[in-house]
Amino acid sequence: MELIKDQDALQSIVKQAWKDTTFKNDLLQNPVKTIEGFLGKSVTLPQGKKIAFVDQSDPSTIFVTIPVELNLEDMELDEEQLEIVAGGDGQPVILSNT
Repeated sequence: MELIKDQDALQSIVKQAWKDTTFKNDLLQNPVKTIEGFLGKSVTLPQGKKIAFVDQSDPSTIFVTIPVELNLEDMELDEEQLEIVAGGDGQPVILSNT
């Protein structure tokens, strides 16, 4: 099972973590083993990727995630993106000040 693409499984995991603090703590400490036990099947992550769960359930704290920095020099556009950049999508551009 490729967990990252299975939104239903991820939602079930989060709901279980809300209900069961032991499950939540296990998820934070050993996510793959905990998920496999919960789902009853092995979990495959994309090559070279890890999974980490962060407990952001404290309503008195504002959490900010720092994403990976994009390397714009190394970024490639697909055909659709190239068409949009070149202005070839044929759709009018509507600017709004609201």
